[in-house]
Amino acid sequence: MRTSHGTVVKMNYALSLDDDEILESSDCPMEYLHGFENIIPGLERALEGAEPGERRSVVVEPADAYGEHDPERLITVPIDEVPDGAALEPGMKLMAESARGPITLTVSQVNDDSVVLDANHPLAGKRLHFEVEVVDVRAAEVHELGQGYPGPQVRPAFT
Repeated sequence: MRTSHGTVVKMNYALSLDDDEILESSDCPMEYLHGFENIIPGLERALEGAEPGERRSVVVEPADAYGEHDPERLITVPIDEVPDGAALEPGMKLMAESARGPITLTVSQVNDDSVVLDANHPLAGKRLHFEVEVVDVRAAEVHELGQGYPGPQVRPAFT
């Protein structure tokens, strides 16, 4: 079976940037539901038609991954409004609530009276390099198509 809309794809992968340093790799195969935006768009398009056992090298530009780095997403806040502001260092990650739910902010700069937080995804503006091995492709179950991702059917808990 080939990868197409509504198939569950099991794959191994390694992710690196232009410098070839591997940022992330799968310890065991990961699954995703193809065509349901479970993975970044550029990688999903590149895997269209892949068969089990096939290996692909894929380069994904920022626009088809996490977007360009947006300077509008740099937020300057008074240091006294940030919990443990005195202990902050550039590169630290903080969790915050937004109108869309929790987001991760990266401390970009710490000043005497303010902190610059970056709300961009850490890989925004980066070209991504994937080495992918397709392990298996199967038709999705009806409940997987309904829930939009592979795995057991999630039933609401009633109390």
